[in-house]
Amino acid sequence: MATAFAEREREERGLTDRVEILTGGTHPADSVHDVVVEVMAEKDVDLSNRTPREVSTEELEACTVVATMGCSTLSLDTSGGVDVRDWDLEDPHGQDIDRVREIRDDVEGRVVALFDELDDEH
Repeated sequence: MATAFAEREREERGLTDRVEILTGGTHPADSVHDVVVEVMAEKDVDLSNRTPREVSTEELEACTVVATMGCSTLSLDTSGGVDVRDWDLEDPHGQDIDRVREIRDDVEGRVVALFDELDDEH
């Protein structure tokens, strides 16, 4: 969800040449959960063809900002200037659709706020 919203923000703000988005998990699922696909479709975002991927510590430590969802077991070396934001979100897996909508809306708000913050810094 966060990646899709970040891609949208990057596009809408004309930052495609300045912002690279890396996505992945420490223990990714085999596929995007059906309920997540469903609630994202309500926002005109198609996740049906996306496949979760694993992300390495090295990849993340090369980033400027890393947003974790709250279930990460990573221990990143932030001495290189990586700004880690732990959003401490509830896992949508196993939740009812109304709760997943709440999580989706929370994620969307956090992504927009992060892009607003980055815009203010530049």
